[in-house]
Amino acid sequence: MATKLVFDIETVGVEFDSLDKMSQESLLKYAQTPEEEEEIKEHLSFSPLTGEIIAIGILNPDTDKGAVYFQAPGQNLEKTETEDVQYIPATEKEILQNFWEIITHYDQFVTFNGRTFDCPYIVVRSGILKIKPTANLMPNRYYDQHIDLLDRLTFFGAVRQRMNLHMWCRAFGITSPKSKGVTGDDVGQLFKDKEYLDIARYCFDDIKATKELFEYWEKYINVK
Repeated sequence: MATKLVFDIETVGVEFDSLDKMSQESLLKYAQTPEEEEEIKEHLSFSPLTGEIIAIGILNPDTDKGAVYFQAPGQNLEKTETEDVQYIPATEKEILQNFWEIITHYDQFVTFNGRTFDCPYIVVRSGILKIKPTANLMPNRYYDQHIDLLDRLTFFGAVRQRMNLHMWCRAFGITSPKSKGVTGDDVGQLFKDKEYLDIARYCFDDIKATKELFEYWEKYINVK
């Protein structure tokens, strides 16, 4: 029986003004209005070349135990622990080092949109920080080594409207991580406001919802 690990990341973008002139020009090359320029600046967190990982949440769906490694710059936070999760402050490099060490103990990974976002982001940021991956997060998409639920629920692209995690949770009666009033769009501002634990808690809510979505998919949709 495969040992499973659910994971999710949170990211923030660099300050646009911190980029060199050539990079700024490249990013704004096709923007035609001030609104489009502002949108590009607000979405720098979407690329590992203009953003960084500020949290990685992991959850073992068989034990319901997990952890969130998260950045908390400028604050001397200690590790905190509840019944089901540890919140562990760390630098981005430490976050990634811990992630790559932990996943060596698992042989199946579960994500939501991990193939097109989380996994490439993790691998590229690791490369930038000179950290060697310990596992292949991007195997053949039809294998079960990595189950990207968005991939599976849209039948590997056959369904055009992919929808977000909130919509899938709503459809299947799962408590959405967005129901507490925080969404991915809020993460950048929360980071600026130094609400680091709020980001970590939101990340853990995401992976708990992903775990429940995985169980629903296994029970009612997946045919082996």
